[in-house]
Amino acid sequence: MNITLISFVVLYLLGTLALGAWAGTRIKNTTDFAVAGRSLPLIMVVTTTFATWFGAETVMGIPAKFVQGGMNAIVEDPFGAGTCLILVGMFFAARLYKLNLLTIGDFYRQRYGKGIEVFCSIAIIISYLGWVAAQITALGLVFTVLTNGAMSETAGMIVGTLAVLVYVVIGGFLAVAWTDFIQMIVLVVGLSIIAMFSADLAGGTDKVLNMISEEKLWTFLPAANFTDVAFFVGAAVTMMLGSIPQQDVFQRVMSAKDAPTARTGAVIGGASYILFAAVPMFIVACAVIVMGQGGLEMAKNDYQRLLPTFVLTKMPLIMQILFFGALLSAIKSTSSATLLAPSTSFTENILKNLRPGMSDKQQLFAMRATIVVFAATVLAYAIAMRGTSIYELVSTAYQVTLVAAFVPLLMGLYWKRATTQGAILSVACGIGTWIVFFPQIGGEELAAMFPGQLAGLLAAFVGMFVGSLAPQVLRDRKE
Repeated sequence: MNITLISFVVLYLLGTLALGAWAGTRIKNTTDFAVAGRSLPLIMVVTTTFATWFGAETVMGIPAKFVQGGMNAIVEDPFGAGTCLILVGMFFAARLYKLNLLTIGDFYRQRYGKGIEVFCSIAIIISYLGWVAAQITALGLVFTVLTNGAMSETAGMIVGTLAVLVYVVIGGFLAVAWTDFIQMIVLVVGLSIIAMFSADLAGGTDKVLNMISEEKLWTFLPAANFTDVAFFVGAAVTMMLGSIPQQDVFQRVMSAKDAPTARTGAVIGGASYILFAAVPMFIVACAVIVMGQGGLEMAKNDYQRLLPTFVLTKMPLIMQILFFGALLSAIKSTSSATLLAPSTSFTENILKNLRPGMSDKQQLFAMRATIVVFAATVLAYAIAMRGTSIYELVSTAYQVTLVAAFVPLLMGLYWKRATTQGAILSVACGIGTWIVFFPQIGGEELAAMFPGQLAGLLAAFVGMFVGSLAPQVLRDRKE
């Protein structure tokens, strides 16, 4: 156990807690807590948007999937996830910003009524279980590796959750934005230096790129047959479109000082994420070369430990400090945002419907209390799901919002004829079709033929058009 390394990690965690406490002194109302008072400049919108996606799976999940299956295996993340932010900036940010809403659920209420607001908000909240659980799982793994097994993964999950929970509860989104800003600087600088050091250990960048070419890891497009293409598209749209109706993305749009900043920040953040996600992929490729057969075996059987093990066994102390600082920055930035987002949605779009007379002070207390409850729930879920890969926890999280919430949002913004009946039928068709494709429901054969999330998305579009147009057509015929 390296006491010096652990000491630096503890100091780093204490520093973020202090920053959260400072941010807490600036929180006056729910708007400050939920969207930082709509005051952030472009640089902070970019860093906090970038930080939304750059989490545990980007550092420990995506690189191993890349080494195992090449570019084709990671179409969902980072390519789908990064493109999501670019699409948000290009087509959603300005329109949503001008509506001056607190949550994405507020849009569904204004456009379709309270029923759709509550249902879509529930779908959005549920989707965060896997996303936050992935970050908590990674925190547990990090603390176990750091202490050389002295701290169990479960204990690490608990400690990591508390470390994030405290500053989010105290400082809200303002604390998240400021810690994201600092953590992304640590992340970018730390991983960039480690990438250069890793290349030297592997014998040079050329050797690493040659290995990637020889293993045919650059291959991106699927085989030219219907099933492979369908699953490729299904994987791509899961985070590309399923992440658009998400409260954490919406909060970043709403936190900007104006609409152009919201639009530009999302586009730059998404493009930066796709580009910089290549850095941990490059480091893992270096690790495989340096560690030889042992690295390959770990990439196949215990890939989430590959990078931490590579750094701890092959690099000097200063590189270890940089790596774990960067890794904790990635995990904490994502987990803080994804703890705050569902709690805000629950208070604003569900609790307020149950208790409509709450004052702003009561809402602020409810948001903080909900964060604690949600954190405890996700911690229990992460412990129960221990053994599930970080990448899988993240990639399955957004299927529910893809089939339930994306189509009502898109059509509500861009199609004037979209109605409440259309939204109801869209949600029902999307979720119903998606569930039919579960192996436990429709059988393994159906699940292997076509991706359920893509079938659900197509059904949601059909439901929206039929539900919106059919009553209008029948009314016209009667007249």
